Amino acid sequence: MKPMLLTERATPPVGEKWIYEAKYDGFRCILKWEDETPVLLSRNGNVLNEAFPEIIMFCKKMYENVKRFLPLIFDGEIVYLENDWRSDFTTVQRRGRMRNEEAISRQMQLFPCHYVAFDLLMLAGKTYTDLALSERKNELASLFQTLDLPRRVRADERKRIQMIHPYKQHETVWKYIVTHQGEGIVAKRIDSKWEEKKRSEDWVKIKHWRYVDVILTAWNEANGYFLGAVYKEEKLIDIVVFKHGLTTEEEKTLRQFFKQHGKKNGDTWTITASICVTIACIGFDGQQLREPFFKAFRFDLDPVDSRWETMMRQLFPLPPTITITSETKLVWPNLAITKDRYLFYLQRIARFLLPFLKDRHLTVVRFAHGVDGERFFQKNCPDYAPDFVQTDENHILCNDLETLLWLGNQLALEFHIPFQKKDGKGPSEIVFDLDPPSVEDFSLAIEAALQMKAIFDSFDLISFVKTTGGKGLQLYLPLPDDAFTYEDTRLFTEFVCRYMSNTRPDLFTLERLKKKRGNRLYLDYLQHDKGKTVIAPFSPRGHEGGLVATPLYWDEVTHTLSPTDFTVLSVLDRLEKEGNPFQSFFEAKQKQPFALVIEALKQLADR
Repeated sequence: MKPMLLTERATPPVGEKWIYEAKYDGFRCILKWEDETPVLLSRNGNVLNEAFPEIIMFCKKMYENVKRFLPLIFDGEIVYLENDWRSDFTTVQRRGRMRNEEAISRQMQLFPCHYVAFDLLMLAGKTYTDLALSERKNELASLFQTLDLPRRVRADERKRIQMIHPYKQHETVWKYIVTHQGEGIVAKRIDSKWEEKKRSEDWVKIKHWRYVDVILTAWNEANGYFLGAVYKEEKLIDIVVFKHGLTTEEEKTLRQFFKQHGKKNGDTWTITASICVTIACIGFDGQQLREPFFKAFRFDLDPVDSRWETMMRQLFPLPPTITITSETKLVWPNLAITKDRYLFYLQRIARFLLPFLKDRHLTVVRFAHGVDGERFFQKNCPDYAPDFVQTDENHILCNDLETLLWLGNQLALEFHIPFQKKDGKGPSEIVFDLDPPSVEDFSLAIEAALQMKAIFDSFDLISFVKTTGGKGLQLYLPLPDDAFTYEDTRLFTEFVCRYMSNTRPDLFTLERLKKKRGNRLYLDYLQHDKGKTVIAPFSPRGHEGGLVATPLYWDEVTHTLSPTDFTVLSVLDRLEKEGNPFQSFFEAKQKQPFALVIEALKQLADR
């Protein structure tokens, strides 16, 4: 079975006969489900089951619920969701090329993919392809509701099968796509039928183009392709090969320019960095701009200004609702990080940071003049906040990218959150703050973390660890929301801290007076309480070194660990290569056997 294809247009068709949905940059895929194990079929008919085992395993787990609806066929896309509106094609493509089972398993853990369905072709053996799209969509939504599957795409949702939600207004979808750097939108006629292999005018794709300025460096006379590059530090890095988009006259002009000013080696002419052009593309795969075509000459641009950092900002422009002020202001002078570079960090880190900020009363620390200037705490929402900023009891709720970037433009550098959600009655996690006396005593935090991990493991508790962005570590035990009180968690935190201090009184202490602690690490079990806050995972700190409160893998917690390794400049690359150590944090909330631990401690206290 080969999928129905789309026709590309520059603008969306409009009218009551059309609906609109997000276009995700992944692998087009037919999901054919006849027995316990479904089959994932690529656009070319290749079976993708081995490359995406997390989707297959999820389907097997829900087989008992879904088997009465089989045979079942979906049309959709395999995606790696960076947010609710954007899939990273490079991650999906890398997985699709893998053949080693061990490598696939590791990638599945680090970068889990989803299947997002947008059409229903068969249900309980009945073919739906001749029905109108509106009927197929209604049946698809009804099926997903019955099976308790998401009817909107959510990046933080652990259910591997989701549904793409249709909209009646293309402006609504386009706003989300632009804000979150999605690939584009798809417009579909509501009365259209599903026609195999046909490229139809009833399904139209409109791409979200980004525009990147590059330096022309070479031209291949044999195939007609031009080469473009940008400066990375002081070296030219090739990022694009293109020939489409040029008019006949423009192409002729460029050919003559290379012949007059260039040097020839075989079929290739090269020139020094002297002329810039704007290239339209839909993204960057780490090496090359994707789907590039010529847009315009940039005779006004000095080639030295065509740089890697500029390219990344052009690929990820700020949402239209965000106005940046003083973009060149140095925030971390020692690292030459400007406000614009900081906002870029927030854009890229948002998908990891926002789930921890969601629906929590936020306290930020603002540094209006950068980390070298004065700082102040802000809890209440100011009167001048834009309309998209949500509040609760006048506390800011940072639930979306736009609010995060607005706060970033205010030079809020630290994001502190309470242990419970705004409507919560109890803690959503336990956090142990391991703060050694000084940076030189960081090994104490390592030792405490490893000993606590052994305690957690003895109770079969799921734990996570992160740097504080300062001189310490913080250990997390995720909990089901509102399942426990602070009195419950105090039983555990006090038990652990007293055990640690009694076992190694030379290293750890419960002494609250600093002058009596010596060089021992203070274990503060009273810090975990209502009204207290903790620095959010992935939040920067107002430290001159640009440190970030960074989640770690437990096997990284050794005496060679240094908290200064994790900065605004390094954390994004680390996530891209190593994945997110807190990937399963929210999933662990429902698996945490904390109730058994509390019951045992209460029984012990009653003796």
